[in-house]
Amino acid sequence: MDGLWDEIHEAEQWLKARWAGAPRVGLILGTGLGGLAARIQTDVAIPYSEIPHFPRSTSPSHAGQLICGTLENIPVMAMEGRFHYYEGYSLRQVTFPIRVMKAMGAETLVLTSAVGGMNPQYGLADIVILEDHINLLPDNPLRGVNDDRLGPRFPDMSAPWDRELIEKARRIALSLGITAHKGVLVAVPGPNLETRAEYRMLRMMGADIVGMSTVPECIVATHAGLKTAGFSIVTDMCLPDALEPADISKILKVAAEGGAQLERLLVEFVRQLDQPN
Repeated sequence: MDGLWDEIHEAEQWLKARWAGAPRVGLILGTGLGGLAARIQTDVAIPYSEIPHFPRSTSPSHAGQLICGTLENIPVMAMEGRFHYYEGYSLRQVTFPIRVMKAMGAETLVLTSAVGGMNPQYGLADIVILEDHINLLPDNPLRGVNDDRLGPRFPDMSAPWDRELIEKARRIALSLGITAHKGVLVAVPGPNLETRAEYRMLRMMGADIVGMSTVPECIVATHAGLKTAGFSIVTDMCLPDALEPADISKILKVAAEGGAQLERLLVEFVRQLDQPN
């Protein structure tokens, strides 16, 4: 990780010169969560291209800016759009914003994403609260010489998704009448979607949903000591015996529908962050 410490703190100092706040919560807003970005009382919104060492987001529907402000009176730093391995970035680049959020003062990280549903009990636009994951990406963001200032050489992954936050999210979803499952995410490289045989394999491995992001960010958050919660929206059904060709316009429509529900859940989740379960 030669030079990573210096890059993180160069970005940190650059951001501190433009925002006087310090985030308690870092948010990564995936497809369908533009409405939540609008709920943030924004102090400053900065295109990724202006921030030192940040990659540029090339994924469709991702705004590509960092929002600094407050949500329910909680200081937050929110990425409106993320970076992916399939865009050609290294996992060190993909997860660099997590490092910066930690350096800026974040204690909790909330990750969101759009995913394919492989569990037949799920439906389109359902929300899945992540309780575990399977990493099938061909690299690891922690590969290389470890910088002990950033985290331990061998971070424990027995509970990368904070159990108290999982239960808080489930309770809030129930109180709001929002369908929310607990599930296991498997991360794949992309950008192509999977074949019928691959969906069968992933389901047999124990995954409920499949996506092309989120797991690297969780690994780095665990390494950095951040409490992490994850929420995914089921935007297409990946059932091998009833598989239909992917329709991106339909996926985005479903993401927006699920995003409206997840927005309600996350606003209340952030508001109750300090309250006991």
